Amino acid sequence: MKNKTLQELTLKDNFLFGAVMLDEETCRQFLEIALGIEIERVKVSTEKSIVYHPEYHGVRLDAYARDEKNTCYNIEMQVEKTAIVKRSRYYHGQMDMELLLKGMDYEKLPNSYVIFICCYDPFGQGKYKYTVEQRLRENPEYNYSDGSYTIFLNTKGTNKDEVSEELVNFLEFVNAELEESQQE
Repeated sequence: MKNKTLQELTLKDNFLFGAVMLDEETCRQFLEIALGIEIERVKVSTEKSIVYHPEYHGVRLDAYARDEKNTCYNIEMQVEKTAIVKRSRYYHGQMDMELLLKGMDYEKLPNSYVIFICCYDPFGQGKYKYTVEQRLRENPEYNYSDGSYTIFLNTKGTNKDEVSEELVNFLEFVNAELEESQQE
């Protein structure tokens, strides 16, 4: 595989994605568009590694951010198909381990989001955005709300009328090949 020059990179490339998300204002704006919430500010780190023991599988988070309310966001660019549902579960668990110090009450555990930007449709439903929240099977209307959310964004979506124009524009830009992304 040939090394690419900076001019040949798109947002799908790990290096450029990390560089873009490292800009705190850009990351904040992306999170607001993706989640439809207001965020005052974020602190960002890229390629954050979480390894608790050498015998266990660690994680490397593409972009990790915390906002003014201590809410945590993990943003992953996902070009290749993987076991993404199990991966999201594992990422939530690994992130949670860093959020409570010994002796802290579980109520202090902040909200967390794992966001995958997928260059394929992870569920084959044609949606630009899939949101996963915990629910009680016996009473789906009950507000279980454990504070963990998984968002799958799909660059191949077709339901433009169900999401914001800004989100569609972003996902189309991510999906664009080099020539398309350079057009004004």
